Amino acid sequence: MRRENQSSVSQFLLLGLPIRPEQRGVVFALFLGVYLTTVLGNLLIILLIRLDSRLHTPMYFFLSHLAFTDVSFSSVTVPRMLTSMQTQDQSILYAGCISQIYFFILFGCFDNFLLAVMAYDRYVAICQPLHYTTVMREELCISLVAGSWVFCCIHALLHTLLLVQLSFCADNTIPHFFCDLTVLLKLSCSDISLNELVIFTEGGTLFILPLSSILASYIRIGTTILRVPATKRLLKAFSTCGSHLFVVSLYYGTLAFVYFFSSSWDSNSKDVIASVMYTVVAPMLNPFIYSLRNRDIKQALEIFVNRANFLK
Repeated sequence: MRRENQSSVSQFLLLGLPIRPEQRGVVFALFLGVYLTTVLGNLLIILLIRLDSRLHTPMYFFLSHLAFTDVSFSSVTVPRMLTSMQTQDQSILYAGCISQIYFFILFGCFDNFLLAVMAYDRYVAICQPLHYTTVMREELCISLVAGSWVFCCIHALLHTLLLVQLSFCADNTIPHFFCDLTVLLKLSCSDISLNELVIFTEGGTLFILPLSSILASYIRIGTTILRVPATKRLLKAFSTCGSHLFVVSLYYGTLAFVYFFSSSWDSNSKDVIASVMYTVVAPMLNPFIYSLRNRDIKQALEIFVNRANFLK
């Protein structure tokens, strides 16, 4: 019976953004510009970090991985949405929908872990500056990133495998611009109690642990700064942590907005619009946040531009 249901639902229909037909051209141009800015901005950060030897430090090593994740995270949903808006083809194959869910969970999870790793790096840099080079050695940095990838791959695979065991009946319309796990669970005509249990336990744990690590790191940073209330030290700490703290607030703030507050509205349109914040807008803002508040990135960009002009 399960096999018949799954074969009957060979594709889903993505309703996309709640916009009127006459607005489609403007919205398409807007999201195309945002996506291109996201890709080019984050790739530029990766390029600058690789070319400038002064940026070969743990903080920028993690930042390059964050930039790569932002490009990948945005690329999971935005190109498919733009194609649908241009061709007006709302269908997505069952296999494509499952793949989109897997990579969406994967890169979202890695983004979560990476922000925690970057917070720990800032904690060591400010609270243990004399031991920074010995603690944040290259082997540890690689292990933290590799371990995060492994955990997130398993996490995404677990939820995907549980999803493909479900049956889908007549309704194959997804009121979203991408295949969201929670929306697909609502469309299933199978028992989803196990899926919900895993989401609240395993998924909740992987969400709370990095967030707790971030909060603990910044609490320790705050107490350390208050012990030595020197103006230069305070300004240095703010310049070091300000960009990362803003990105953390943007990431977790939009997630909380979507999954905790929007659920009480009982409106799919508002939920979709709120999801745009952390799937489209946040990855675009990260390059500007780090480049505008980071002196090293600005200097590396100036050197890169001067070299490019010299080659001309």
